[in-house]
Parts: sequence; C-alpha cells; structure tokens
Amino acid sequence: EVQLVESGGGLVQPGGSLRLSCAASGFTFSSYAMNWVRQAPGKGPEWVSGINSGGGSISYADSVKGRFTISTNGARDTVWLQMDTVKPDDTAVYFCSARTRPGISTLVNEYDYWGQGTQVTVSS
Repeated sequence: EVQLVESGGGLVQPGGSLRLSCAASGFTFSSYAMNWVRQAPGKGPEWVSGINSGGGSISYADSVKGRFTISTNGARDTVWLQMDTVKPDDTAVYFCSARTRPGISTLVNEYDYWGQGTQVTVSS
C-alpha cells in the first residue's frame, strides 16, 4: 500500500524557518516525481515545489523561490521541504504528493498519491 506521511509543521514566527518531512512507504521515489502542494484557508490548492524521479530536476513556485528548498535522501524514500524566511502568506496545510510519472507537474490534478497534510502557521 502506497502511503505518504508528512511531519514537521507547526507555528513559526515571520522570518523564521521550518523543515517539513514526507516519508513514503510502499514505494520509493525512483520512478515518481515528488511534489509539495499547499492549501491556505478559503483558497484552492497551490503547487509549491517538485523534484523529478531522478532528482536532477527541481522547480519552485515564484511565491517561494529563493526561500524554500526541496530535497530527497539517497534511499529515495523521504522528501523534505526546507522553509526559510517564512511569511504570513505561507500559512497553509502542506501536502506531500507523488506523481506516477518521472517528470514534475505544476497541475495538482496530475498527482496520484497524497499525504494527510501538515499545518504550517506563520504568525507573531
């Protein structure tokens, strides 16, 4: 059974940092593109960042470029999202998602597996 479990969310002050983790079970990322998607209250899902199956291609939404970093481990069973210089607009539930194709997609309806989400709140 494919399962994605996020962790690391919480309350952080503006300008602070947070690191989200996504652990996979039932598969490894070697054939899947992995992505982070967020959904703020009252808004639709927003693609945040993605890494392709080989790990050699990474992409970010303009809203987080230069502040967030996506990475994976050598075993290709964990993906992280390092969030630096966070802003109140980054407040959202963050979801880890897997696409059963090797390439990154910014279209959230192209993802096949989702985690349960982890809440990130940026507030002073």
